[in-house]
Amino acid sequence: MLWVKAFHIVFVVSWFAGLFYLPRLFVYHCDTADAAGHQRFCVMERKLYGISLIAMLGTWIFGLWLLWLEPGLLHAAWMHAKLALVLLLSGYQGWLKVNLRRFAARQNRYNGRFWRFANEVPALFLIAIVILVVVRPF
Repeated sequence: MLWVKAFHIVFVVSWFAGLFYLPRLFVYHCDTADAAGHQRFCVMERKLYGISLIAMLGTWIFGLWLLWLEPGLLHAAWMHAKLALVLLLSGYQGWLKVNLRRFAARQNRYNGRFWRFANEVPALFLIAIVILVVVRPF
């Protein structure tokens, strides 16, 4: 079980790295006007998204494996809250993909300031999830 937990944590850390950096790339992409810069950011964003998608899937696979190994956790209220946050974070990942496609099509709807705020969303989720897992307040 410790190996499964270790790999779950590795994938969580990797997923959050992608979630932290992709909106930051969007901030810089907003300030890019030339075609070469646009293409460079599109490649970087696409590759980073792919890596973070793999990390998200690994997080889910190893997390569900942990729940299978320890099904009693499903009765804990903190786990319900954590799973709800992870579902919302997965939705955030999907929303980033939508916006990645908009950037690629030169149809970005937001400015750099918006993306700076969007960049903070994963940090709020991370704080809440870590508190739920470590403190187990419910």
